[in-house]
Amino acid sequence: MDSKKKRISDGISLPLVEEFYTLQGEGYHTGKAAYFIRLGGCDIGCSFCDSRFSWNPRLHPLVDTDTIIENVVKSGTDSVVITGGEPLMYNLDYLCAGLKKMNIQIFIETSGAYPLSGELDWICLSPKKNMPPLEENFHSANELKVIILDKKDFEWAEINRAKVKSNCVLYLQPEWSRFETIIPDIVEYVKKNNIWRISLQVHKYMHIP
Repeated sequence: MDSKKKRISDGISLPLVEEFYTLQGEGYHTGKAAYFIRLGGCDIGCSFCDSRFSWNPRLHPLVDTDTIIENVVKSGTDSVVITGGEPLMYNLDYLCAGLKKMNIQIFIETSGAYPLSGELDWICLSPKKNMPPLEENFHSANELKVIILDKKDFEWAEINRAKVKSNCVLYLQPEWSRFETIIPDIVEYVKKNNIWRISLQVHKYMHIP
């Protein structure tokens, strides 16, 4: 293995799409200030993905993980969201260890299709039909967030709900481009199945990253 591949394999360098300090816009931590680290690379290929620019890792620079950690600390944040792409395509042990040394909370947004790595404080599992989560990742999920495009997706949501632990927080989130069409159905579904909550992408309403 050449040195470049080894650095990626060890998580010492990571393909960085973007990093920014903003407010979390969806799910359990909506409204909380957090530093986002978006890693490049995803082979799941969701038709509704709003970050397709992140799919090809070769389009994004390899950045020393120590530099990413330094930027997090400089921002003054107390929490980080690791997202993608699919961030668990990479070994996150080194990144998380460095952030933990600085007392930073670590949240991750993942499809769960790859093994977990790193010390994570909150795991948001967003399962995708074309590449479902690994079975072992269901038990680790703190939050289940299922994207709803049409009424057929409620069945997919329930299939996944049956696999997570009893204290996992459950969210149904309308796919952004179909919001007006599908939100009435989601509202009615939650009224009848009140174990679920609705997640909205409020950052898009606030016009922030």
